Amino acid sequence: MVCLRGFWSRIAIFLGLIFGYVLSRALDRVFGRIHSADASGKVTDHWRLDLSAVGQADWIGLPALHGPSFEWSAILVALPVVIALIAENAGHVKAVGEMTGDNLDDRLGTAISADGVGSMLSTAVGGPPNTTYSENIGVMAATRVYSTAAYWAAAGFALLFGLCPKFGAVVAAVPGGVLGGITVILYGMIGLLGAQIWINAKVDLRNPLNLVPAAAGIIVGVGNVSMEITDTFSLSGIALGTLVVITGYHALRAFAPAHLKTQEPLLDEGTSSYDTGGAEGDQRAKS
Repeated sequence: MVCLRGFWSRIAIFLGLIFGYVLSRALDRVFGRIHSADASGKVTDHWRLDLSAVGQADWIGLPALHGPSFEWSAILVALPVVIALIAENAGHVKAVGEMTGDNLDDRLGTAISADGVGSMLSTAVGGPPNTTYSENIGVMAATRVYSTAAYWAAAGFALLFGLCPKFGAVVAAVPGGVLGGITVILYGMIGLLGAQIWINAKVDLRNPLNLVPAAAGIIVGVGNVSMEITDTFSLSGIALGTLVVITGYHALRAFAPAHLKTQEPLLDEGTSSYDTGGAEGDQRAKS
């Protein structure tokens, strides 16, 4: 991504995937199996690149469609996650706006509504719910391709490849280390874009009112902290982190003194008599 130019730089993520695929195959031939956790999490001796499922998969396969069913236990578990998904969706729109230089705030409602409608249509026929993904935003940042036409084409190809179980088996065979290396970059990019949004919005992180809930939410989300509410209901990761930030900020704001809400700068800027010198510095130090 850094060293190559033009088209090759734009497909750097894909090139990394291919390189990891080939390297894993070569290492299997030279060193044999590895002893580590497999895709299911069980520690066994296995190949880095296991293509056995590819040969067994069909070339064409149709999804098994079935009607929805409703369980209150599942609904109650999913509802808090919706808050996190709305916040995530809004963050992604903000990140795309930051990358392209366009103000996309007026598209937030459309994006969130489309997300909801897509999930309703998918789950109505037995599919999974849908949301935006940080990896995709990271790919946009890496490739610097923001054309909506490109993503319409990508969606079309995804639908076509989704009807090919053999292609799905090839993707599922990607070694965990290769996929992990790629997602490290993609997740890191979306995180840094979020930090850039804070900077451009002039969010003062010296202010404890902003710093405390943001710091807590980041660690809860990244660390996948879990809060057990009942034996069958818990909140963790992004969902819990989002709730911590949103509820924590507004709760703290209700109790915060007025100067934390209005005064700028909110904390000491680090200027001392050593920085300014002379009588002005001495006077400021006394103050």
